Amino acid sequence: MAKATTALSGLLGARRRDAARQEELTARAVRGCADYLAGLRDERLAAAIGALLTAGPDDAFDALLATGNRALEAGGERELRLALDLADTATALRARSQGAWRLRGLAAEALGRNEEAVAAYEQHLALRKDKGAAGGHDIERRLSVLTDIRDCLAEAGLADAFGRPAAEARTAFAARVEARVAEHGAADPEARRLAARYASYRRMTAEGRMPDPLLGGAEPIGVAGFRHLIAGRTACVVAAGAEPTAGLDPYDLVVRYDGASEGRTDVHAVTVRGRDPWEGPAWRHPTGVRLVFGESADAWRKALRRRLVPGAQRHFGDATLRRPVRDPALLGESGPEDGGSTAFAVIRLLDFLDVSPRIDLFGLHRPGELRPEERAWVMAHARNVNCGTGTRIALR
Repeated sequence: MAKATTALSGLLGARRRDAARQEELTARAVRGCADYLAGLRDERLAAAIGALLTAGPDDAFDALLATGNRALEAGGERELRLALDLADTATALRARSQGAWRLRGLAAEALGRNEEAVAAYEQHLALRKDKGAAGGHDIERRLSVLTDIRDCLAEAGLADAFGRPAAEARTAFAARVEARVAEHGAADPEARRLAARYASYRRMTAEGRMPDPLLGGAEPIGVAGFRHLIAGRTACVVAAGAEPTAGLDPYDLVVRYDGASEGRTDVHAVTVRGRDPWEGPAWRHPTGVRLVFGESADAWRKALRRRLVPGAQRHFGDATLRRPVRDPALLGESGPEDGGSTAFAVIRLLDFLDVSPRIDLFGLHRPGELRPEERAWVMAHARNVNCGTGTRIALR
């Protein structure tokens, strides 16, 4: 831990005058990560923490943000608090970091700390030169939604409710409407105005904004349609940063998962999990098919509305592809309640459909990509493991 604290403390050392304060901040970040490891729940987050704790001074800040973003993706309350703590450290170390303020805003919003989220989003956008870029557009939308929610509450005389937990604010707003109707009747202009604002408030808190309900012409695709699409086509599943040295041209389909943001992608698989999974970053990386996995049907539907971007995919998986591993209509296998890792879900789906003559996996041997039981399944079904290194694992 001392080594990690020293590495983090080297960040911008020449630019900061208060060395003691910097030491305190970085040590706190390290302690927070160590506390999380003591109650390990998310292996990919653990891998990110490991990278942070072993990073050198030149890489430590990027590793800090990466760990915070991984904690945000994990989505549990403990993980979200870790993300917020790391964001606080990042903004204290680099007050002009767009990524640090973005992380702080997302973590604060996920925890229901709306005033803090608004302030962080405004700071992020003030620092961002290209407001119309992908990340800027997402933050602008979030800020706009939060501002509308705040305005609805203020017009009902409940401005202070914006900083309360969502359930409390909703109850207070409903009580205000009911009291007005009970005293003056439903035809009262003020009662009708309040009811209209309450309807807007509920819609914004439940659904946010969906600028294009048709998603730019994207079409839903089910199990049968997906099976037909991949039939007879070779496929490779590629982990982030694991491009094969020979390139991807030999494959008809390139499959990526979770945070894929670069390179050719024919199928992109993501999983919605955590307390408010519809609040994650929008899925903007262009792809032919976007498969969205999720155990909760309500959270899954809301995530589709919030996070699918018009024009970013030609097809998106329908409810028959929502939980392939645990769905009795498909594999129906027992396993983790969250459905397991995204990588394994898409690998298992491709293997089950059994219509691709070649399925190769790149980078799946690395720690954190698969859970131990998932890796055991993959290795048991592998036809070939390239040179014993795990660089390429062939299932077909």
